Amino acid sequence: MNKVKIKSASQIDAMRRSGQMLADVFKAMEPIVKPGVSTMEVNDFVTGYICSELNARPASIGQYGYRYALNASINDVICHGIPSQNEVLGQADIVNFDITLEYGGYIADSSQTYIMPEASNAARSLVQNAYQAMVCGIRTVRPGSCLGDVGFAIQKHAEQAGYSVVREYCGHGIGRDMHEAPEVLHYGRPGTGLALKPGMTFTIEPMVNQGSARARTMSDGWTVRTVDGGLSAQWEHTILVTQSGFEVLTLREGEVI
Repeated sequence: MNKVKIKSASQIDAMRRSGQMLADVFKAMEPIVKPGVSTMEVNDFVTGYICSELNARPASIGQYGYRYALNASINDVICHGIPSQNEVLGQADIVNFDITLEYGGYIADSSQTYIMPEASNAARSLVQNAYQAMVCGIRTVRPGSCLGDVGFAIQKHAEQAGYSVVREYCGHGIGRDMHEAPEVLHYGRPGTGLALKPGMTFTIEPMVNQGSARARTMSDGWTVRTVDGGLSAQWEHTILVTQSGFEVLTLREGEVI
């Protein structure tokens, strides 16, 4: 990857605007993410909302040849699930929707794992602990801390709760490009890795598995599943390093980190 890009005040304002638009997308889609709805229906809603309501662009469309506004990852799918009209949410499923949005030349990236009404307690615990692992990582972000601190905090929480952290995929710098430097690993050792500086923007997006951390890519070239069929959950936010700590640029209404 190239050198880490420190954002100016005007660039940060632009990213903040994109981030809050993306938070609005997640709020708008809440009523439609329910059993009986296909992942393609969710994709089509998100596409229309971003383009027509927000006058923005679904940044994933065309990225690496991808055709859709989101990834839809159900149950044992770790990431990069492709939306389908034939893939309908069940009463006991968990599903992650990962969405990117570009407005004014700057991109925001976020995801959420939704729990269907009859999901098991084990599934609910996994989703909740994946969220808390992300929060633990975010709370380490401040000038002078290191990316190893972020990864260690995520790994420690997940493993103490009895889960594993996927290592093949990571967070990333973000700005005018969806994927910039640095790579943000979700495991690590304290005091190691890149030192954080004000103006850095990147995603934190741990993928947490019930069983093995290992992943396998399916024949479609996109969908990534657990090797043992265990459930996987993911959450993601776009983060800014501020002068004294962090700002979550994609923070949802009512969410406190």
